[in-house]
Amino acid sequence: MKWTPIADPNPSAVADVQSALQIPEVIARLLVQRGISDYETAKDFFRPDFNHLHDPFLMRGMDKAVQRIQQALHAEESVMVYGDYDVDGTTAVALVYSYLREKTQAIKAYIPDRYEEGYGVSKKGIDTAKAAGISLIIALDCGIKAMKWVTYAKSLGIDFIICDHHLPDTTLPEAAAILNPKQADCTYPYKELCGCGIGFKLIQALHHTENKPVQELRKYLDLVATATAADIVPLTGENRVLLFLGLKQMEEAPRVGLSFFLTHIKKPLQVSDLVFKIAPRINAAGRMQHGLTAVQLLTVDTKEAAQPKAHAIETYNAQRKEVEEQITHEALAQIEQERTDRCTSVVFQPNWHKGVVGIVASRLIEHHYRPTVVLAQSGELLAGSVRSVRGFDVHQALESCKSYLKQFGGHAFAAGVTLEHHQLDAFKDAFEKAVYDTISEDMKERSQLYDAEIQFDVITQKVYRILKQMAPFGPRNMTPVFKTSGCRDTGNSRAVGSDKSHLKLAVIDPNGTPMEGIGFGLAHHAEKIHQQKPFTLFYSIDENEFNGKVSLQLKVRDICFEE
Repeated sequence: MKWTPIADPNPSAVADVQSALQIPEVIARLLVQRGISDYETAKDFFRPDFNHLHDPFLMRGMDKAVQRIQQALHAEESVMVYGDYDVDGTTAVALVYSYLREKTQAIKAYIPDRYEEGYGVSKKGIDTAKAAGISLIIALDCGIKAMKWVTYAKSLGIDFIICDHHLPDTTLPEAAAILNPKQADCTYPYKELCGCGIGFKLIQALHHTENKPVQELRKYLDLVATATAADIVPLTGENRVLLFLGLKQMEEAPRVGLSFFLTHIKKPLQVSDLVFKIAPRINAAGRMQHGLTAVQLLTVDTKEAAQPKAHAIETYNAQRKEVEEQITHEALAQIEQERTDRCTSVVFQPNWHKGVVGIVASRLIEHHYRPTVVLAQSGELLAGSVRSVRGFDVHQALESCKSYLKQFGGHAFAAGVTLEHHQLDAFKDAFEKAVYDTISEDMKERSQLYDAEIQFDVITQKVYRILKQMAPFGPRNMTPVFKTSGCRDTGNSRAVGSDKSHLKLAVIDPNGTPMEGIGFGLAHHAEKIHQQKPFTLFYSIDENEFNGKVSLQLKVRDICFEE
């Protein structure tokens, strides 16, 4: 692992923040690195509140969206809430469907089948809406590139409201309203909301027109928090506010469907709990069976109704793990047969389960650190997922290969593609060339950032208390990572765990200050540590509770031995 320091903040800015807030220097440094340079911004950062949410009507198209929905409600039109089959899409559908269900019974939730329909707006979905007498479709987490299908729906007398956060093309669909902060001429102050976040802004605007306080929408924020964490959007600005309030709601009064998955999770809830424990289960429905199961789970009102759905999703998740492991093994075998000098990995097997190719792509990058495409057969076409490495814009690379693709879309670090089988080899070569021509040497190396180099005497209970208040952590507000050089073993470090794969550390820094720590999966360093050679630790700060005693410890990310 290559460790790179985050750029040093301006010393005078650090001194000003330290003085204004009366906090330790290391905390002031972390805040300035995150763009917090005065008392007011610090207060907002440490105390996220409903008052920090932006006026939803600042979003381009919001007034039209609200008017069209109000028209539908007044005229008792039938409405379909349509969303993608992943966490962001299913939570967004659950949110808007639940809100509108309190105002009309003429409402239907719809999630496209991953295998029959694929990603986004589909002809089948529109035909289903027409057959059900629906005249308004609210599309969430999809639709921004669905020009063809929105025009088709219009020809059938069906209007679309599109709530999407993916990058739009220069030409937009003929929708009644489009909500997407990334569209041209949208001056909304925050651009990084996920699909469910934009869905929340829609119901916030509807609520506002009834002169009701936004705080009444608190019960929906567990859904927004789950989507925000799962979609790996920046945890800055409005996203951070929504996630902070959503975690609190989930701890205090989670919806019935989520409560089954929270039973064994320790409080306070962390973003990692949502990313690694909640989101995979919600995702599993769309991956292994149908995303509508997740929506049904998230919208039921009683434990009796939720229990069979939750049990089914647990089963799907177990199946997902098994399938994912098998495909990863087969994909790695394919890669081993490729040239070793390639900048990309593109693998395909017709019988691979399309629902897990995205996860497999991420797993492959753990083994071969390069932009990766995993494809499976999807009807007459190949469909798959693309994942990138730190700093490389894979969406831009796909743009240069689009002549070989039927369809693609996504973000800088993750995307989906479909192509015809006879284009596979040509796409593979074009993707390799696009990456080769644009990727830098730094991007080819697995790297991590650390925030500051410190000595152990800086690690105090006061520092840790403030660090905890900097949560929730995630992109653009990552858990602070520190570096301490010249560490030595006290003689008490040892391998621990049932398989002895973890390392329990007892070390001192160059000043002789002792500290304990835990390094998961780092026991292979034990022998070298015992030789009393100096080493550098990269770590975050955590608490350890043992026999009722709570103490600070290092959560070690990496150990680098000094020459």
